[in-house]
Amino acid sequence: MNRTKPPPSPITSLTKYAWLSVAAAIITITLKSGAYYMTGSVGLLSDALESVVNLAGAIIALSVLSIAARPPDDDHAFGHGKAEYFSSGAEGAMILVAAGSIALAAVDRLLHPQALERVGLGLVVTGIASVVNLLTALAIRNAAKKHSSITLDANARHLMTDVWTSAGVIAGVAVASQTNWRPLDPIIALIVAANIIREGVHIVRASIAGLMDTAISSDDHQKVEAVLDGFKVNQVSYHALRTRQAGQRKFVSVHILVPGDWTVQKGHELLEQIEGAICAAVPGTNVLTHLESLEDPASWDDIALDRRIGRRTQ
Repeated sequence: MNRTKPPPSPITSLTKYAWLSVAAAIITITLKSGAYYMTGSVGLLSDALESVVNLAGAIIALSVLSIAARPPDDDHAFGHGKAEYFSSGAEGAMILVAAGSIALAAVDRLLHPQALERVGLGLVVTGIASVVNLLTALAIRNAAKKHSSITLDANARHLMTDVWTSAGVIAGVAVASQTNWRPLDPIIALIVAANIIREGVHIVRASIAGLMDTAISSDDHQKVEAVLDGFKVNQVSYHALRTRQAGQRKFVSVHILVPGDWTVQKGHELLEQIEGAICAAVPGTNVLTHLESLEDPASWDDIALDRRIGRRTQ
C-alpha cells in the first residue's frame, strides 16, 4: 500500500524566497561594489565577489525550485524533488570558485600593496549591505526548516557566510586604515576565502548525501518508529523499516506482520491506520507498506533490500 500526505504548503510557494534572494543579491552587489571602488580594498572586493555568487546561486535555486514543484509523471513517478540537490551542489561549487578568485586577488595585493581611501564611507555602505543579507538569510533559513528544502538551506547558509564575511572585512579594513599596515587587508581577504571554502565544502557534501538516498533525519525516524511501536498490539509487529529523503519529500517503507488468519479487509484497515498515523507524525511523507503473515517463515527472511521471493514456489 502507498499513501502520501503533501507537504504543509505547496512546493511552488518556495520560489518567492528565491526571488527574495535574487533581489537581496542585486542590492548587495551594487552596494559592495560601490564600497570597493570608494576604498580600493581587496577585502571589500572579496565581499562583493561573494555577493555575485549569491546572485548566481539564487537564480539557480529559482529554476530548480520550479522543477521540483512539478507533479510526478510517467518518467518521474516519485516526483522531481531530487532536483534540489543539483541546485545546492551547483551553489557549493560556485562558492569554491569564488573563494579561489578572492585568494588570487588577495595574493596579488600582498605582492603589490595599495593604500586605502574613503574607508569610513565604504564601510558604512558595506554595513548596510550586510544588514540586507542578514534579514534575507534569516527569512530563508526559517523557510528552509519549515519546508525541509535543501536548496533554501544552502542559500541561507551562503548568505549567513556572507554576513560573517562582511563583519570580518569591516573590522579588518577599519583596523588596516587606522594602523596603515597594508598587508592586513589582503590577509583578511585570504581568511575570508578560507571561510568560504569551508562553507562550500559543507554544501557540496550535503548535496552528495541527498543524491545517495540518505535516510530521513534521526528526529523524523524516531517519530516513525514511535508510530509503529504504538501499533505493536494483538500480535502485530513490523520490520524492514527503510527511509530516504528526496528534497522536501520523505519516503518510508516497512513490512507489517499480522496473524495469518486475518482477513484481507482487516489487514487493509490496519495499514490504512498506520500509514495515516505516519503521515500525520511526519508531514510530506510517502509511505509504502507490505503486509506479511507472522506464521510464514518467509516473512522473517525477506528483510534484506534484495528480497528473496522466488523460493516460495520451490
